Amino acid sequence: MCERHEEEIEDQQPDQQIQNGHVFHSGTSLRPPFSILIGTALYVAEFVSAAVLCGYYHRYHDHYWMGLTITFMIVPSVVSQLALTFIHRDLGKDRPLILLIHLLQMGPVIRCIEALVVYFRAGKKEEPYVSISRKIKLKHGVEREVETEIGHSARILAMHRNAFKRVAVIQAFLGSTPQLSLQLYATVLQKYLPPARVALMSLSLISVTYGALVCTVLAIQIKYDDYKLVLQPLGYLCIVMWRATEIATRVTVIVLFSTALKYWIVPIGLINLLFLFFLPWVEFWRKKAPFPENVEKNFSKAGTAFVLSLVTFLYAGINVFCWSAVQLNLADKDLIEKSQSWGRLAIYYSVRFVENAVLITLWYFYKTDIYEYFCSPLLVAQLMVAYVLGVIFMLAFYQYFHPCRRLFTHNVEDCLHCVCLKRTSAPQLPQDQKPEGILEHINELRETDLME
Repeated sequence: MCERHEEEIEDQQPDQQIQNGHVFHSGTSLRPPFSILIGTALYVAEFVSAAVLCGYYHRYHDHYWMGLTITFMIVPSVVSQLALTFIHRDLGKDRPLILLIHLLQMGPVIRCIEALVVYFRAGKKEEPYVSISRKIKLKHGVEREVETEIGHSARILAMHRNAFKRVAVIQAFLGSTPQLSLQLYATVLQKYLPPARVALMSLSLISVTYGALVCTVLAIQIKYDDYKLVLQPLGYLCIVMWRATEIATRVTVIVLFSTALKYWIVPIGLINLLFLFFLPWVEFWRKKAPFPENVEKNFSKAGTAFVLSLVTFLYAGINVFCWSAVQLNLADKDLIEKSQSWGRLAIYYSVRFVENAVLITLWYFYKTDIYEYFCSPLLVAQLMVAYVLGVIFMLAFYQYFHPCRRLFTHNVEDCLHCVCLKRTSAPQLPQDQKPEGILEHINELRETDLME
């Protein structure tokens, strides 16, 4: 995927120069690499917690659970090391020590140290800028172009941030989500929750929520690449609540169903994964677009196809558990569909709600005696309400806290208004009369007018 090494820079001084109607920032400082520190801390904590739990399984001769825990610990870690190596292009450089550290599965740690060194050294000596970033800043509905000088240190730090964003998504959906599902499944069967498992499950849920948060913000940044985005703290809180309830509900439903109908969970999971994996490829073949060659200049067609397959697999893995917030478009140079697809969003959550309802209903009728101490009807109702609550948080984010909500042609309120208008007005029209009044009213709907 085409990498963007834009800098995320905050103003250091309030002095601004206005040249030709543009705001030009001459004095700037780098933002602290909080995202890199959070990603590294979650990676190390989850890895150590999984190792401690494996030691617990080994002590009590639970070799089956120990083997699965090690698998879900090592496989995503290896993929994360490969992703960091690929993004930083280390294979073409003479850095044997860095490659050795990656082989020891400590790549995020050394990358975090490198980023901190760059951050603390920046500004100590004057360095020429290497490029100028031009972004459009939205303020009270008014667009204003902002130009910012980007120095060498800022460019390197931006590359580290972009790398850690992608690694956070990989770790969350290829490692944390399967690990969380596995440990919850083991807890239900064993009816016991040791402290080591509690720690790993908690860290896995935090990691996958953070990965989903990063995925959502990254999707917004890719779609609105020309704009300088500022997401408010309430926006972050809304995303966290949306993602945490959505993923926790989805994982719980899958685990409960697998305990009652364990042989059916495999075909259901494969159908979900394969459908979501081949969907972008089918759309690409329908468009009859040329094979993308912008992934990496040195890659052959086979190498490009392999990387695109990994990207599509990650995309499918994300959508199995939650909405990915992006739509893959293999015919586009950035591999991402830039337009906001409300229809696909509505279809996804409608299908997921029906699927969760069917799975939890089947569990209710085929559950075993291990749930005799649970109030099953209450649990079913709680899971359905939790998923609906996650959807409500998602709608609230797009309606009130999306940083580019003023650019939407129609917002969530308008879409719901259109649906309700069609349902209430359509039966009152004669069969031989076209619904011109409704269409005119829909076309005259105002653009989004939201609270600041």
